[in-house]
Amino acid sequence: MPFTTEQFFEVFRLYNEAAEPAQIVLSLLAIAAIALIFVRGGGGRVIVAILALLWLWMGAGYHLYFFTRINTAAYAFAAFFIVQAGIFIYEGVYSRQILFAPRYDFRGVAGSVFIIYALILYPLLGQLAGHEYPAAPTFGTPCPTTIFTFGILMFSAARLPTLVYAIPFVWSLIGAAAAVLLNVPQDLGLLAAGAIGTLLLYKQR
Repeated sequence: MPFTTEQFFEVFRLYNEAAEPAQIVLSLLAIAAIALIFVRGGGGRVIVAILALLWLWMGAGYHLYFFTRINTAAYAFAAFFIVQAGIFIYEGVYSRQILFAPRYDFRGVAGSVFIIYALILYPLLGQLAGHEYPAAPTFGTPCPTTIFTFGILMFSAARLPTLVYAIPFVWSLIGAAAAVLLNVPQDLGLLAAGAIGTLLLYKQR
């Protein structure tokens, strides 16, 4: 790692203090995306637009502006996150290829678990690990938001192009390294969401 654990959490402190109250706004947008899954035929493009905004925010607002201060690889991370935002816009808003519907099967259960984990359990586990706000990852930073992304994608009504979830899967591998190397045990959920989510999306027919 090109940075220490202390530097890693200091970036979160700087980000959270500068971003307030964006964390609340982003969380409200996440709740809106969840609600729109249950709007028949009316919420698909808006949901994807919210996902695109989240990934653009993570790429430009977190990686590019803050994480690059301690890790030059964050420039590449920023680029990929911004590309992911573009993929969501093209596939879901422009081409309208991403549709959503309530699901009550295993994928629906998995998606619900991912969403609850990202919004509720992730910060609680962080507190148990000793990560106190503002020096802690919050919703809108890459790891919990990627878990949330997989949760929403579990409710897709048709098979998704692999391109839609390829970058989130790669990030689940990169970001989960923090669970071991940087004492962020809640990021083990990112690894699980990436592996299970990608498998279920790839097998979707």
